[in-house]
Amino acid sequence: MTQPFGHLDEAGQARMVDVTEKPVTIRTARAQGTVTCPPRVVALLRDGRVPKGDVLAVARIAGIAAAKRTPELLPLAHVIGVHGVVVDLEITDEGVVITSTVRTADRTGVEMEALTSVAVAALAVVDMVKGLDKSVAVRDVRLLAKSGGRSGDWRRPES
Repeated sequence: MTQPFGHLDEAGQARMVDVTEKPVTIRTARAQGTVTCPPRVVALLRDGRVPKGDVLAVARIAGIAAAKRTPELLPLAHVIGVHGVVVDLEITDEGVVITSTVRTADRTGVEMEALTSVAVAALAVVDMVKGLDKSVAVRDVRLLAKSGGRSGDWRRPES
């Protein structure tokens, strides 16, 4: 027997799941994505010579802001207290790898906040370097791990 999808009512209409009765627990989610860049752009990133400025600082702030604003972007996401966001950016030979870890003590998880954080940080990188090369691309935005809540801990097998 399949479990009913909580975001649908009896008539199949979308609804926001009521989490009022759920206990407040500590929850963490970690997501990652990559902005692929050609070698010339990677060299400019490494040297801190991107004409628009400090790409990593702008992307970090964009990722933090995005995690806090996730319910404004995703209509069924709950407004929760985002209590911690860490956005790490690493310049590699392929581009920029972005990892976001989001924490809360609330009634629902922060997976969407972590994913939104990575996606928006990646878009900020693209915005900062697109004038140098239009071939940059956002790739592999995915959840790596989550902890807490009724469903417990989960980790992507390859991470």
